[in-house]
Amino acid sequence: MSDCRDQRWSLNDSPCHRWYQRGIGYALVKELAAFGAMVHTCSRNEAELNQRVQEWKSMGLKVSGPVCVLKVRAQQEKLMETVSSLFDGKLNILVNNAGTSIPKEATEFTMEDFSTIMATNFESAYHLSQLAHPLLKASGNGNIIFISSVAGVIALPMCSIYASSKGAMNELTKNLACEWAKDKIRVNSVAPWIIRTPLIDNLVVYTHSLHPFL
Repeated sequence: MSDCRDQRWSLNDSPCHRWYQRGIGYALVKELAAFGAMVHTCSRNEAELNQRVQEWKSMGLKVSGPVCVLKVRAQQEKLMETVSSLFDGKLNILVNNAGTSIPKEATEFTMEDFSTIMATNFESAYHLSQLAHPLLKASGNGNIIFISSVAGVIALPMCSIYASSKGAMNELTKNLACEWAKDKIRVNSVAPWIIRTPLIDNLVVYTHSLHPFL
């Protein structure tokens, strides 16, 4: 690890909580922990989570995390209770990265599709931020990062509900940043383009089969 990472960017055991799945989530956990943060993450896939946590620990990184389905509110609350206990009631960084998408034409979405996508992508991030607020405030230097998407900014085919959830996240970012500035909590969102994972590969193939001009 370079001197730049050790000194200028060191997080010095800062408590971080984030939601890992694959792609961006995996990279964020590894990078934050490499900067010295203590990271508590989660995933709905137990086997994969255990494998990744062991991998990170073998590298000397401070990472822990349980299985959690973030669209279930009771599991969100249990998760944040654990975070509070682990980090003595303080949290420096909250990263909301949980997300899912179902590719369909707008006329084909069901209410179940709507509920699943909005609960996973938006409601979980909103509620977890509420639960994290006292911990972030107690740290004296709290940070929330929402992993949004370019889909929340521009129009894309086959993802009207996903795009809506990310657009809502972008507006939430602005409102929380304004409302919680007095508590010394910074709130930002990052809107990446497609990150290549097996899930995205399948989505691209499916979308292209319906819209070959893309």
